[in-house]
Amino acid sequence: MIMYHASTTIIEKPDVLHSRDKLDFGRGFYLTSIREQAVRYAERFTRRGKEAFINEYELDEDTQGFIVKTFPIYDEEWLDYVSVCRKGQQPEQLFDAVSGGVANDKVFNTVDLYFAGIITKEEALGRLKYEKPNHQMCILNGQMLDRHLHFIKAERV
Repeated sequence: MIMYHASTTIIEKPDVLHSRDKLDFGRGFYLTSIREQAVRYAERFTRRGKEAFINEYELDEDTQGFIVKTFPIYDEEWLDYVSVCRKGQQPEQLFDAVSGGVANDKVFNTVDLYFAGIITKEEALGRLKYEKPNHQMCILNGQMLDRHLHFIKAERV
């Protein structure tokens, strides 16, 4: 499967150490299968006067021996997992990679209102059920990165 990562640099050998804390799925290497989504993210760098690259990778279909959690929709399980990760806490169950929807601007606003206690979990879930998830994958395990993610090329945006 072809995956993309937007960055200010070319990343031939990704790792999990250079990620920021308190992201949707925790600290790891984030990718998307949607090229246009990666380009939109890279354009954030160019608007700030920085160079931007789309790094392209092949992710092995068979990741046997590693646990990959997929959230196909924005539901209570997704919201609870993102809540824990965004607080910088460790989820109860550990995965080697997590895949699911991105908390984009509209989704993030709902999640933010929920985190702030302004709306209830039920209200947040009611709003999220109308949102179609885009895609992100966070590889949390360095060994999985080394074995199953292969750099193809990088393209300047």
